[in-house]
Amino acid sequence: ALLAAIAVPNFLRSRKRSQATQVLQDLRIIDSAVDQYAIENNKSGGSSVGWSDVQKYVKSGTRLYTSNGADILGNSFTLPTVDSTPKVPTNSFNALSDVAPAEFWSPYK
Repeated sequence: ALLAAIAVPNFLRSRKRSQATQVLQDLRIIDSAVDQYAIENNKSGGSSVGWSDVQKYVKSGTRLYTSNGADILGNSFTLPTVDSTPKVPTNSFNALSDVAPAEFWSPYK
């Protein structure tokens, strides 16, 4: 029982930390995909971007590709305009803030 009392909270913390890392990686992929979309389609800064535009530049078969624009916790990403960075969904930030402080999300907060 003592071992379980120590191991379970550490396991849950590790799981949340890996979820935070996944959300951060998804934000980086979305940022790159928006840049690629803008370059290939001659979009200027401030142009709006939809998930169907971004999805074409995400590796098919991945969780992000099939997510319909949602993170691992099911919260939708707010897609940036061209030349701006995507932001971590507020609900995901709040859910993961105990394992990932604001500095962790830079520049996506």
